[in-house]
Amino acid sequence: MSNSDPAADDVDVAPRPSTAQTAHADWDRDVDMLVCGSGAAGLTAALVASQQGLRVFLCEKTAQIGGTTATSGGEIWIPCSRHSVALGHADTITNAEAYLDALIDRPGSRAHRAAYLRSGPEAIDYLERHTDVRFRSVMPHPDYQQQLPGAAEGGRPLASLPFDGRLLGADFALVRPPMKDFMVLGGMMVSRDDIPPLIKPFASGSAFVAAARLVLRYLRDRIRYPRGTRLVMGNALVARMLYSLRRKHVEIAVDARVVALEREDGHVAGAVVRMNGKDVRVRTRRGVVLATGGFAADAALRSRYMPGLPVEHSLAFAGDTGDGLSLATAIGAAVDNDVFTPAYWMPASVMNWPDGSRSVFPHIRDRAKPGLIAVNARGKRFVNESTSYHEFVLAMFAGGSQAPAVPAYLICDRRFVKENGIGLIRPVWQRLKTYIDAGYLIEGCTLAELAARIDVDAAALEATVARHNADAAAGVDREFGKGSTFYNRHYGDPAHVPNPCLRPIGPGPFFAVAVYPAPIGSTVGLRIDENANVLDEQRRPIGGLYACGNDMASITGGVYPGPGSTIGPGMVFAYRAVMHLAGASDAVRADVVGAQPAAVPATQR
Repeated sequence: MSNSDPAADDVDVAPRPSTAQTAHADWDRDVDMLVCGSGAAGLTAALVASQQGLRVFLCEKTAQIGGTTATSGGEIWIPCSRHSVALGHADTITNAEAYLDALIDRPGSRAHRAAYLRSGPEAIDYLERHTDVRFRSVMPHPDYQQQLPGAAEGGRPLASLPFDGRLLGADFALVRPPMKDFMVLGGMMVSRDDIPPLIKPFASGSAFVAAARLVLRYLRDRIRYPRGTRLVMGNALVARMLYSLRRKHVEIAVDARVVALEREDGHVAGAVVRMNGKDVRVRTRRGVVLATGGFAADAALRSRYMPGLPVEHSLAFAGDTGDGLSLATAIGAAVDNDVFTPAYWMPASVMNWPDGSRSVFPHIRDRAKPGLIAVNARGKRFVNESTSYHEFVLAMFAGGSQAPAVPAYLICDRRFVKENGIGLIRPVWQRLKTYIDAGYLIEGCTLAELAARIDVDAAALEATVARHNADAAAGVDREFGKGSTFYNRHYGDPAHVPNPCLRPIGPGPFFAVAVYPAPIGSTVGLRIDENANVLDEQRRPIGGLYACGNDMASITGGVYPGPGSTIGPGMVFAYRAVMHLAGASDAVRADVVGAQPAAVPATQR
């Protein structure tokens, strides 16, 4: 497929200034709904609108679709889904509300949260009924704050079923690939379930068969494709949505940037889309949905909305530069920055490769494993290392200038690196010299030598490790409680007892990896009502303008309930936005309640 909109080549228009203005002249294009952005939220909006019989035009400013969703784990946090019920998970909306109320000190967002919980299962049923999107409940996969009332140990997160990228044909090239550091053998995606047999293929006959199938499938793929076509996680979700949109003949344009919104009588009546060097005015009879991904990748907007936070790196898609925010505020939309923290956070390590490229790698699973601690600039622990990635970074910020923890250092021994890997370094098959030479992995034969190389006090680091080792031997972390909750233990080593998250560190050599705070998505965003209608400074709806995903302000105010708490609300409010602008009745929306999805072809499972 071309990287431009074929229809645009037939439109003979002169370039127009990209300013938000009242429309007077003729329109170049006419559609019912324009979607700006192609992450999970934008793709959901386009799918639901097409199913509701609307003419949809989906614009993506870059050459590939998927945004941050395509490189993410792709899970969505949806309490009380049909999938959860089918697994016998005893959950209720009341429990989920109690959990969110205990977690979020933001009473003003309760209406948004209630709408989300009410519409979540409905939105998922709708997609599975009418599209090729398919999910499964992830059990166990706990909420992040297990100590709070209403927290669940699993069932709430949903994951996309794997997808065969070959079904997309030439459109496979349109799906933004995962981070190269997350693929193995140069281009093979693996899920969490794939990792054990690949690491230890000779552990059992079933492990060998599973590993052999994965590798052989990948080798066959590489004869014809630049990467493996067995797609999992966020990549599978994006691919399934693209496949469904093509089957519904929805118009998709890449390299098509929305540069202005246009109003008639106070109502958003269309937009200016820049394609092939031309500004094309697109009339929208029903509305414009902004789903451009927020601004986490834009340094200037980070500086504006994250003042005082030491943030230099981002894990968000490079295209998440605040387009939706800029477009909407130019016509009077309000920004909601009353949040607990302006972003969802992840600790990330940074590797500068010999070829001049850079990797920013998220640390999700290694921190909870036994035999690792995190220390600040004083060589002291400052956090339960097995807490959620979001809470870990908030603890990094909390030290401030008194006990700085940016960067923080993950400390471990050689055995840990061999068994678990750390950051970019995978377990078992390792060549550490490249990482040591680049300064990514810092080595010391003794703790004193390591302390000197990371510029912390040697006596403090030695005392910290000694205290940790004494607690690890007893199986109880008296200082921070590592391994004390179900969530902590979920990412630990179940074979290690009595505490799957604690093991003494040593003997040497010892290693350190520096980690930095990195946003995975912004929480500051456009103020919306419960139908995702964008509001102005007087809290009045701007007719014809909707926002979802990270373009809308976080409905949790920057608090992170559990896995999938960014993509989940994005998809649900995309669904609510389209149902609102389409004027769908309760009867139409009830079409999916209790309905079963169509059968899944074997090639898509």
